[in-house]
Order: sequence, then structure tokens, then C-alpha cells
Amino acid sequence: MKSFYINLCFLFSAFMVSFGQTYSEDKKAILDVMKAQEKAWSNHDLEGFMEGYWKSDSLTFYGASGLTKGWQATLDNYKKGYPTPADSGTLTFTVNNVTQIDTTSYWVMGAYHLERPKGNAEGVFMIIFKKIDGAWKIVGDMSCG
Repeated sequence: MKSFYINLCFLFSAFMVSFGQTYSEDKKAILDVMKAQEKAWSNHDLEGFMEGYWKSDSLTFYGASGLTKGWQATLDNYKKGYPTPADSGTLTFTVNNVTQIDTTSYWVMGAYHLERPKGNAEGVFMIIFKKIDGAWKIVGDMSCG
């Protein structure tokens, strides 16, 4: 009986180590996507910024102007709202929380800051990442500022 409990503890420990490694790897990959988005946005490369999003009509974005469905509609809104480099400015994310939803999904909560010649802007976000075809993509975004 003692060996049963020792084996059980070993298996549990191995599971926890495996889970911790997976979470750490996933979190790093998700934060890498967000770093690439900061860089693209700050270069006024809105298409590059959108590479972090799921290119699907099922993408959902909720912001100050309401609900937007679809990758192209979201990109169009960004182009309309940030037509010049002076409008888009330099983007910085502050990530406050990364929480696993299931084995292929996480939510990320934080804040964004735009430093711009025309006046800075900031707000908060909650985005949902899903692993799709081996890549982490934003499938849902709620941002307000």
C-alpha cells in the first residue's frame, strides 16, 4: 500500500511539472504574439498587427463603437480609426493576467497605452487566445479606453 501512495505522488508530481512547463511555454508564445503586435502597430503596420488575430469571420471584437464580427471588419475599423502613424502612435501593452481556460485557450487581461503626438490614449483589454493550426491567435477581444 505504501508503494501505491509513493507511485501516486510521483505521478501527480510529474503531471504538475508537465502542466507548469506547458503553461510557461504557452504564456511565452502568447506574449511573443503580443510583442510582435506592439512592434507592428508602432510601425503603423496594421495588417502586421492583425496577424495576431484569427483570420476568420468568427473573430469577435467588442469596443467603444460596439460589436464587430470578422477579421476584415476589425482591420477596416482599425484603418478608419488610426489612418496615419500620428494616429496610431507607439503601442505598449501591460499584461496583468494570463489564465488558462482549457488546453488550447487562454484569456489575457491588461492595459494598452498609445503614445502619440496628437495626444496619448490608454485603456484596458481582455483578449482570448486559442491555439489554431499550431499558432496562438486572438479569437475574441474586448478593449475599452
